[in-house]
Amino acid sequence: MKILLLEDDYLYSITIKDFLEDNGYRVDTYEDGQDALDAIYNNSYDALLLDIRVPTLDGYEVLKSIREYNIETPAIILTSLTDIDDLSRGYELGCSDYLRKPFELKELKYRLEHVVKSEIFDTSKDILEIDTLYKYDIKNERLLKASKEVDLSQIEKKLVYFLLKNRGYYVSIDTLQENVWNGKDVTYADIRMCIKRIREKSDKDFIKTKKMVGYKIG
Repeated sequence: MKILLLEDDYLYSITIKDFLEDNGYRVDTYEDGQDALDAIYNNSYDALLLDIRVPTLDGYEVLKSIREYNIETPAIILTSLTDIDDLSRGYELGCSDYLRKPFELKELKYRLEHVVKSEIFDTSKDILEIDTLYKYDIKNERLLKASKEVDLSQIEKKLVYFLLKNRGYYVSIDTLQENVWNGKDVTYADIRMCIKRIREKSDKDFIKTKKMVGYKIG
């Protein structure tokens, strides 16, 4: 799981990063809101940890910008603010949860796991409607075309799942290499061939391409 952490307090930042990486997460850290925003636009993250009081753009402004850009990555606000108006603002902008400083690192881990699991798909449903032809069986991780399963290999299933998890915006080929192939030594040609095979089994436009940006479903 890949996390972006926006936190300008060095001690907090390094403590959170070390803890999460010890628990198998990959963490990119930023102390400036604009730098974090640029990273979110150029990468794919499973969750965002956003401090409020940081240089350039505060956590609220970062959250507002990405939601306006239709990036729905789960976001947890990290703050020492306790006023109800501050809390309300975060939820109105689209945050998934709040953590008040100081907090226990184990609580952060549990909350991260909860928001990622609950926001990948609507878990109140068994089937995700992709479009009029395609559906995704969430429980059994199956791609359905006109109610019939598309015969995908394990790596093809993993790629489809990751693109659906990031449905609506483009995922770079480097992000696919890191998250679908877990950083293994696979060439860009191999990744493109995998996408080509999925298209052959579904439709040529099922996975969309934007030159120099990446791939997306939906």
